Amino acid sequence: MNLHDALLSRRTIQRFEPGVVPDEVLERALRAATFAPNHKLTWPWRFTLPGPVTRSALAELYVQIKSGGRACSPEQLAILRAKVLDPDRLVVVSQRLSPDPHRSQEDYATCAIAIHNLALSLHADGYGSKWSSGALTTHPEACALLGLDPKQESVVGFVWVGRPGIVPHPAPRPGWEEVSRTLP
Repeated sequence: MNLHDALLSRRTIQRFEPGVVPDEVLERALRAATFAPNHKLTWPWRFTLPGPVTRSALAELYVQIKSGGRACSPEQLAILRAKVLDPDRLVVVSQRLSPDPHRSQEDYATCAIAIHNLALSLHADGYGSKWSSGALTTHPEACALLGLDPKQESVVGFVWVGRPGIVPHPAPRPGWEEVSRTLP
């Protein structure tokens, strides 16, 4: 797959097939992530790979967050848990924090680019990903489960990794001409 094909065909995957993502595929993607452009060479990204025990604890925390303390049916519990436990791999991308607001903004941008590199590498190897953020990614207990000190690191996103079950059609996008301007 050439670069342009990868850029134009990569999609966010919502549904994954069961199966294992080989270590070498994930390692190649993580290596690609570390090649993101990085102003001032601060290397702000950190990658946490939660194992089964941590993923189970994250799933139970997710159930608590989403249920709001209300009782859930067994089917609802299974759906909520599956959102954290499926697919096979989860990469938590966090950013080392800087006291300088400008540096923090640049570091966040490079972490986002690192996630994109990760996603493109996975796509080139036939795997899909979904970058997620939200209540679980910012919850203090999730940070504790992941061994992150919120004063030192901030979660940029959870990246779910697996074999695509359904590859969505591209969403309509504005043409580059609509979002560009040329100045004299």
